[in-house]
Amino acid sequence: MRGKLRLSGAMASKSNTIVGLDIGTSQIRVLVGQVDSGGKPNIIGVGSSPSRGLRKGVVINIEATVQSIAQAVEQAETMAGIEVHSVYAAISGAHIRGLNSNGVVGIKNKEVSAYDVEKVIDAARAVAIPSDREVLHVLPQEFIIDDQDGIREPLGISGVRLEARVHIVTGAVATAQNVVKCANRCGLTVKDIILAPLSSSISVLSPEEQELGVCLIDIGGGTTDLIVYHQGSVRHTSVIPIGGMHLTNDIASGLRTPISAAEEIKCSYGDVAATGQSDQTLEVASTGGRPPRIVSRSALGDILEPRISEVLSLVRRELERHDSLELLASGLVITGGTANLQGIAEVAERELGLPVRIGKPGGVTGLKDLVTGPEFSTGLGLIQFAAQERTISQYSQQGSLAKKVWKKVANWMGEHL
Repeated sequence: MRGKLRLSGAMASKSNTIVGLDIGTSQIRVLVGQVDSGGKPNIIGVGSSPSRGLRKGVVINIEATVQSIAQAVEQAETMAGIEVHSVYAAISGAHIRGLNSNGVVGIKNKEVSAYDVEKVIDAARAVAIPSDREVLHVLPQEFIIDDQDGIREPLGISGVRLEARVHIVTGAVATAQNVVKCANRCGLTVKDIILAPLSSSISVLSPEEQELGVCLIDIGGGTTDLIVYHQGSVRHTSVIPIGGMHLTNDIASGLRTPISAAEEIKCSYGDVAATGQSDQTLEVASTGGRPPRIVSRSALGDILEPRISEVLSLVRRELERHDSLELLASGLVITGGTANLQGIAEVAERELGLPVRIGKPGGVTGLKDLVTGPEFSTGLGLIQFAAQERTISQYSQQGSLAKKVWKKVANWMGEHL
């Protein structure tokens, strides 16, 4: 296998081809895109395979994960007609932690320079974290110059005291290393690791939603990821260790059917709001060689609704605990594979008392019809994230040193492990 355990620079490749690797608990997805002259990604290849080596977003079997990644990469390569060498990878799991921090420095020459911005960001990120954790992202929220807050671009503003408020995302070192190791074993170089809900938000949320205040709920196979935006910046991130696989297990247990059949039932007939609808039925495979049975859709809804309500109650508790609920003028957006369940938006509106929509990714061309489902939000977001970085880099290379440094700060999402 090519490569070694490392992360290369996010801007190292000059090719216009970008590959997103979404290593999920239930599915591995690989998307290949090419960036046009306007910076818009054109999807040319898609690959997916069942994920057999992860639990709750964390690699627990290297060999099984490597095989799943290799299968998805091969499919994407065949469709795109190119060989994949490097990827942007998403990371999630219960090990993810988010916290808000701030830093203060004196303005060196009474006018904010790129040097001052860099120093205040460094001051804000200087928080104590355990040795087994690393900073994944430092996301600027706002700058305060003297007593004036709400400043997003402080360069050139006169003042004496500069303060930065940021959101810091940390993760377990070992978990990130295992993601990189699996990719390397497939002959791939990982150019950057990006928080999964951050990637999803890029492909799903509108600038207006981020400005007014919105919570993205990304319900994957093993976890439910939250990311809250307000006034255009990230205010809170967290992970709830419950996802779509829990629904599958509930169906398997409640209907006494194999896991594979339960997953098919969930995907084909899952309706969270189907409780009480006894007039519709479906055939359910039995275990131990017994003949299949006929059950009502109502019975399936009775199984799904309590688990979804549990997830939503945990979401509400998390938002209330961090005083985020009152920030959500735009409501909530649900994405991820579990967002395909019928009725989930209606149940969420009832449980949380906020407007809810299903988040489907957009903003790409090419094979976009193949990736319109919410399960592709993270993979497309990875490509869009990388495309944005490249566009900003090209602009900055034509500008002053101040613009280059400001690009680095305003897009701190490229921070490596």
